[in-house]
Amino acid sequence: MDIIAIKTAIVGMTMAHIDLIKAAVLGIVEGLTEYLPVSSTGHLLLMEQLLGWGDDAFGKSFAILIQLGAILALLTIYFGRLWALAKNMFTDWAATRFIIGVLIAFLPAAVIGALAYHVIKETLFDVRIVCISLIVGGFILLGVDRLNLKPRYHESTGFPLPMYFGIGMIQCLSMVPGVSRAGATIVGAMMFGADRRSAAEFSFWLAMPTMVGAFAYEAFKNRADLAHGDLTAVAVGFVFSFIFGWIVVKTFLRYVQRHTFALFAWWRIVVGALGIYAIYFM
Repeated sequence: MDIIAIKTAIVGMTMAHIDLIKAAVLGIVEGLTEYLPVSSTGHLLLMEQLLGWGDDAFGKSFAILIQLGAILALLTIYFGRLWALAKNMFTDWAATRFIIGVLIAFLPAAVIGALAYHVIKETLFDVRIVCISLIVGGFILLGVDRLNLKPRYHESTGFPLPMYFGIGMIQCLSMVPGVSRAGATIVGAMMFGADRRSAAEFSFWLAMPTMVGAFAYEAFKNRADLAHGDLTAVAVGFVFSFIFGWIVVKTFLRYVQRHTFALFAWWRIVVGALGIYAIYFM
């Protein structure tokens, strides 16, 4: 009996360590991909499905909670600017106008996401759709890089109000897993006349209400599952999501000032192609 108990304890400890490794990997994936035009949701779904992690403790509740790490990374970096906007929103028209613009851009996703929540979750969260979306999105990024666009706007805080609404409408495409919220908003902003840097920065601004709103909505919808999560695993995933999300936010704007989106485009295409190969030939 003692030997059996020891073996059971060892197996339990081994599984606990494996769960923590899974949590760390998923946290890193979430942090690295949330603010890049590569689709964090798509990458998380592929990691879970293709590596056989399934919908266990690292299913809905875990994915929701570690996303908070990436959200807080963005909010901590932009805290000073957020505080300045809050202080000036009733005295400075430019600040008020920008806040209105962000809210206008957020509105379409909020409405459509709430109305079509179950349809999206039940029909679109499929790894085949993710892979196709990754590949198509990659070629779109390559195509946008090759367009002879003439940027008219160089500050994300100075876009026209109708442009904010247009970007918000395009962001709704990212409800399809694999499209990428960041990718949709960046491409949309560039097509409306923003330069690469201001388009990328506005994707950060728009991420704040969008991600906070999505997190709150998902947490409410799955509140029963959240109570049964592994808190240690969640904490590990949260920390890694925060750290790598912070790194991406701090470096991405500098990167896009000097480079095209080709790296992210080809990453999407390769990952999508490998995913399709794994689904149909492995």
